[in-house]
Amino acid sequence: MKIAQLQLHSRDLTAQQVFYNQTLGLPAHRHANELRITAGATELIFVPAPSNETGVYHFAFNIPENQFADAKAWLSTRVPLHRAASGQDEFDFRDWNAHAIYAIDPDGNIIELIARHGLPNANDKPFAGTSLLNISEIGLVTPNVRAQVEQLITQYGLPIYDGAGSDAFTAVGDEYGLFIVVAENRLWYPDTDIPAIPMHTVVTFEGENGLLTHLFQIIIPIPLRRQGATGANIAAAVAILRWQR
Repeated sequence: MKIAQLQLHSRDLTAQQVFYNQTLGLPAHRHANELRITAGATELIFVPAPSNETGVYHFAFNIPENQFADAKAWLSTRVPLHRAASGQDEFDFRDWNAHAIYAIDPDGNIIELIARHGLPNANDKPFAGTSLLNISEIGLVTPNVRAQVEQLITQYGLPIYDGAGSDAFTAVGDEYGLFIVVAENRLWYPDTDIPAIPMHTVVTFEGENGLLTHLFQIIIPIPLRRQGATGANIAAAVAILRWQR
């Protein structure tokens, strides 16, 4: 799965533009109330958030699998690296054959740079903003992880990557693109003390059939039963997905 475009809310478009363009060196263009950022093969779009919105996002950028140390040195000179309670600032995901580092953007979003060592994307050029290859993860928050995962599998034919059967966390997709489905109010990793809250999220992604699919996660004000969804009525003010092809 490849994430072609990701649209998220922002409480401060100006600060986000400075961070992603000047701090990280990504091409960024402001169009009225919209900020468009080129992150390798993915377009990241920020639009204004409602004034009462308090949640944050988690998303990850793939980097060349052989440049984790270079990425850490590069990012740490631009923004403080997020540390776990133990003090560590780099994370070895042995089951995923990957290493990652984390930082926080001006909106409080938890961004991740991850080197997935099984991908054929090694690079010998000096690490820079252009080394961010694509957005490979986006967190989706739900009160029912199993039902949300089943919906992704049923509607899009996506495979479970990790965490099958969990009520707290399941990764759906592959190393090029993952939906990180987490339970509402679960604390974002690593040791952020920030609870996961359902947020406006629009994802345009390419599946195995080559079609671009738009996935919407929104907050709905009334109970609703969706065709093809699992479970009974979806409770009021719960995150759901809408789809179109």
